[in-house]
Amino acid sequence: MRGPVIETTKRARRLRQSDNDAEGALWHELRDRRLNGYKFVRQFPIGRYFADFACRECQLVVEVDGSQHIANKHDQIRDRFMVSAGWSVLRFWNVDVLKDREAVLETKLAAVEQRLERQIDTNDLRFIAAEGYGETYP
Repeated sequence: MRGPVIETTKRARRLRQSDNDAEGALWHELRDRRLNGYKFVRQFPIGRYFADFACRECQLVVEVDGSQHIANKHDQIRDRFMVSAGWSVLRFWNVDVLKDREAVLETKLAAVEQRLERQIDTNDLRFIAAEGYGETYP
């Protein structure tokens, strides 16, 4: 089937309208190819999930999370699904996006350019690379 799936499109629109402050601030930095020419979209459907931000060219999902996501099992399942579908997943905290946006953008650029380690799991950042990440430069 070609064309949009109406229910998916409606849900993505609702999610975009309910962006939190951190997502809105980050979108301002990513829209219109502002991050070194890379195109990002918001609330991109991948299977039954929606990525906060995605770069289709780089197969990169970027999530911006609040404190309710600390050690969240649902997020771990979601991340494994996205990685198995060929997407690398990068997660930041809302507070970091709002207070240290420059570092967030630098990290995101490093992920897009495949300069990050394949797996990072710290207090303020999580990155899980999909198969093939780092083998070629976009």
